[in-house]
Amino acid sequence: MMKNKNMHKAKKAKNDEFYTMMSDIEKELFNYKDHFQGKTVYCNADDPRESNFFKYFVMNFKFLGLKKLIATSYLNSPINGEKQSKKIEVNGIVDGIGTFEDIMATADVKETPLKGDGDFRSEECIEFLKESDIVVTNPPFSLFREYIAQLIEYDKKFLVIGNMNAITYKEIFPIIKNNKLWLGFNSPKEFIQPDSTTKKFGNILWFTNLKHSKRNEELLLYKSYKGNEDDYPKYDNYDAINVNKVADIPLDYDGVMGVPITFLSKYNPDQFELMGLCASRYNPDIVGIPFIGEREGRPIVKGKVIYARLFIKYKK
Repeated sequence: MMKNKNMHKAKKAKNDEFYTMMSDIEKELFNYKDHFQGKTVYCNADDPRESNFFKYFVMNFKFLGLKKLIATSYLNSPINGEKQSKKIEVNGIVDGIGTFEDIMATADVKETPLKGDGDFRSEECIEFLKESDIVVTNPPFSLFREYIAQLIEYDKKFLVIGNMNAITYKEIFPIIKNNKLWLGFNSPKEFIQPDSTTKKFGNILWFTNLKHSKRNEELLLYKSYKGNEDDYPKYDNYDAINVNKVADIPLDYDGVMGVPITFLSKYNPDQFELMGLCASRYNPDIVGIPFIGEREGRPIVKGKVIYARLFIKYKK
């Protein structure tokens, strides 16, 4: 509970200064190597002085076969002593062996002051975005809706970190439902703060539109609906059965099922149809199935409101 409370506080204070651990970046990026050959990567929320994303791509520039690496970061003021907002561009590396500092010493690096503050929504940063192929970073959680909308608008491939609650955002879920956004492999748990201390959070995920091997793995199930109907009550306000755990999805039910949002980490679009999301008030475009209740749009079982549910059914 404390982990989620920490994230809530951070969001409320618009404190988006949480730096990703190198170990978490390495663990996730390992699964996408084939996507980067000959590509330009843009880290558009990354101060190279602090960002492990920038360091990772510099140290793996030759291994991944990158064409170019671009990094920009947001500063509250365009000019703040030595911290003037800059664009750093890496166009090539002679020797990819050694420490980050060793590799940077052999790199073809171009450093350019920005006219503005490096906000990803600024005109100059949008021009850098247009130039790029793949965006990889830890964007501001408080601006996640705008951030993803921009990536979709400019048709970019991406791998970014966000809060699991973003799944329920009315701006984000339709993108997931239309198979333009899905989850990555892992869940980062610990982040570095500007004062070098660390803070742990729950419910943090990788969001991406890069294809990966886990995306089409068949979910192996063993529970049966027939003979265990009492374990799968119908909702009071939707024509669907409730499933409390992903592992409990029955093998033999052809109708609509409501499952926890953690199901998305196991979602195989070849195996299931993602019909909708029930999280708050009834919105037919989001929920995806008819409402048969009176007032409360959230899922109700025997008069009790329960947590958000995804509505799914097996593909024929």
